Amino acid sequence: MAEGRFVDLPALPATLTHAQAEAYLAECRRALASVPAGAAVAVDAGALQVFDSSALAALLALRREVLARGGDWHVRRLPERLQALAQVYGVAELLPT
Repeated sequence: MAEGRFVDLPALPATLTHAQAEAYLAECRRALASVPAGAAVAVDAGALQVFDSSALAALLALRREVLARGGDWHVRRLPERLQALAQVYGVAELLPT
């Protein structure tokens, strides 16, 4: 567990656009399969530099899956530009940092 209470999913890569989103989600889903139901889960977005709205879609898909398993969801080091995009789409509160 990370920071004493979160299980880490694979960190977001430096580039996460439509072309990479499905592979990244598949990697995270494989990792999530080994996480106990109800566990608090985190993902680190600090490396993310090049992205489109697919990065938000991937994070929101992971959030849905974690919450469906009864877990808690957290995003670490969300880049300011992605935070701004989340604000535009009205979903910023769904990506707690």
